[in-house]
Amino acid sequence: MAKRAMGKGLDAILGDELEKVNNVRDKGAHKLVGTVANISLDRITTNPFQPRRNFNDDALVELIQSISEVGIIQPITVRKNGMNYEIISGERRFRASKKAGLKEIPAYIRLADDRQLLELAIVENLQREDLDPIEIAFSCKRMMDELGLTQEQVSKRLGKSRSTITNFLRLLKLPALIQAELRELHKNENLDESSQGSSSVVFTMGHARALLNLPSEEDQIKVYYKTLKYGLSVRKVEELARELKSKERKKERNQKPQELKHLEQQLKDFFHSKVSISMGESGKGKIQIDFTSESELQKIIMKLND
Repeated sequence: MAKRAMGKGLDAILGDELEKVNNVRDKGAHKLVGTVANISLDRITTNPFQPRRNFNDDALVELIQSISEVGIIQPITVRKNGMNYEIISGERRFRASKKAGLKEIPAYIRLADDRQLLELAIVENLQREDLDPIEIAFSCKRMMDELGLTQEQVSKRLGKSRSTITNFLRLLKLPALIQAELRELHKNENLDESSQGSSSVVFTMGHARALLNLPSEEDQIKVYYKTLKYGLSVRKVEELARELKSKERKKERNQKPQELKHLEQQLKDFFHSKVSISMGESGKGKIQIDFTSESELQKIIMKLND
């Protein structure tokens, strides 16, 4: 049988003043903020800004069993919203407590506006939960887009280097297919940004950076699967990226402008022979007129002399 959660009831803390306290400037707020109190699960809602979207079912079963045996050890954190409460952090404990049959749960109570709630939710979840790399990347982007923070400010909030934040944000430039697979690949692993392929994680931040140098999404997906299949190192992926970019540039150089193709056709019709024109970026080039016999050569010369 589940043990009763620790903490006092809210009525014991504020009594009739409870409903009126929603802001740090309200009377009685000092009694409520930071307090650990037992809150009915029916009065708690999940956080709409929660960065985590996937919850490991196996880990949740273990947590449910633990809560059923010993109760809640670590209180969740909530924001008061009228007479209800929104979760800032601890959604896994909240979900597990409901499944374990608890009626109430201990919670730290905070007062915050939506902007503060978003920042608190993201920061606390990134610090306490093992989010997959794409969730981390989206969370960083949300802090920048919705809170107006710079990469430098995000790095300070999260206690990570700016280069680490940049690397996570780069993941969002990868094709959606790769992003989806990365979420599965790294479900129980951490990306090692310094790994060169020796990590137990096959695909690293270094691989992601190398893929982003490829000229097209098609190339990125092709090399991604090749990386997984053959366990390619970051250096090898970088080499492949350089080779493919070089081929792409060569292909672009070999693609003739429509004007040159039109001119080639005009000369072919005039000489009744195959004609090719090549021109470099500087404007220099050459015209090549093919012939298959001496008589064809004489005809070409006659036309040139006309």
